[in-house]
Amino acid sequence: MKHDLRKEMPHFFEAPKGRFEEVTLPPARYFAVDGFGNPNTSPAYRAAVEALYRASYKLKFLSKAAGADYTVPPLEGLWWAEDPAVFAARNKDHWSWQMLILIPPFVGEALAEKAVAACVAATPDAEGCLRTVTLAEGTVIQTLHVGSYDDETPVLDKLHHEVMPAGNWTFNGHHHEVYLSDPRRTAPQRLKTILRQPVKKAG
Repeated sequence: MKHDLRKEMPHFFEAPKGRFEEVTLPPARYFAVDGFGNPNTSPAYRAAVEALYRASYKLKFLSKAAGADYTVPPLEGLWWAEDPAVFAARNKDHWSWQMLILIPPFVGEALAEKAVAACVAATPDAEGCLRTVTLAEGTVIQTLHVGSYDDETPVLDKLHHEVMPAGNWTFNGHHHEVYLSDPRRTAPQRLKTILRQPVKKAG
């Protein structure tokens, strides 16, 4: 049996274009690597993404051998800066990030840790960086952005200054992006990215 996670977990991998939706997400496990700096120029960022995919494909093969095949989920990222103004201005040299790839809920922790160990054995630099984490974002507001990553600012401005205040929401976690398109094969104006913000009621 081959699982289609985009169909089995629609709120994780689907969002409406042109409007915002409020959904509640259950906790989910991910492979994760933390870093800092401009993702366009940072060797650490490229190494992080490579390690995540290496572990994710190793896990896919281990899971398939155990009888549960699936398509590797898309890359995701949490983004933030100590100074919110730096983040809003897209001064990427001062951004912190945590890159993620989801671990399917039907895969046990032991198998995921085996995939991490195999990745570290093949790439010693991944030791101490690549790990599994549980993300419990709860209530989020999200939308589908179609276009360049650098064109996200007006969408986020609307979310932060119109949508969230109108619902009496405040921030409850880092800005979260889900990359549904491969930037190596997709024109910038056609990139599809879910923009997600964990929220809680203000006050």
